Amino acid sequence: MELAVLNTQGNETGRKVVLSDAVFGVEANDHAIYLDVKQYLADQRQGTHKAKQRNEVAGSTRKLKRQKGTGGARCGSIKSPLFPGGGRVFGPVPRDYSFKLNKKLKQLARRSALTYKAQGGQICVVEAIEMAAPKTKSVLAIAEALKVADKKVLLVLPEGNANLQLSCRNIPNIQPVLAQNVNTYDVMNASAVVMVEGAENVLNTMLA
Repeated sequence: MELAVLNTQGNETGRKVVLSDAVFGVEANDHAIYLDVKQYLADQRQGTHKAKQRNEVAGSTRKLKRQKGTGGARCGSIKSPLFPGGGRVFGPVPRDYSFKLNKKLKQLARRSALTYKAQGGQICVVEAIEMAAPKTKSVLAIAEALKVADKKVLLVLPEGNANLQLSCRNIPNIQPVLAQNVNTYDVMNASAVVMVEGAENVLNTMLA
């Protein structure tokens, strides 16, 4: 698959890049995408939730009433889950939500996500963006020229670009990411994938 390289004004430069069919033209596997996104979201969870059980809440241990003869159910402690202020039954406790996925499955998930974006015409390639200093307005102007200003954009960079990355920091719908760090969740969460020229080579090499 070939895509024309655009300049920062949104016009074609006359150059084209090749998106490998082994990465951008595979048979998409929805279940692999589901598992990889599930793992990514699980890794974001802190797992620090905690509810007190009956042995942890403050309260007297005095027996509230005699065992027999009252006509009601027996009860031995105000800390019972049956009473207001008592412990919680099977409440959440700190835990680790992460789980392991095989490397090949994660690669398949990323290839599948990129394939969906390529098939949907949601990928464009722009020439190298040079910035002398961080400037948010410049990035917004480029987004307007590429007709992605109203979309959730994943900006894929072939290598670190401090000024460009800082320029995107105050724009909530543009997320810069290095090509080597692209993950399935970010690709699926974006409505447009803008690759800086050279990023496609990193993806072709990394995922082929």
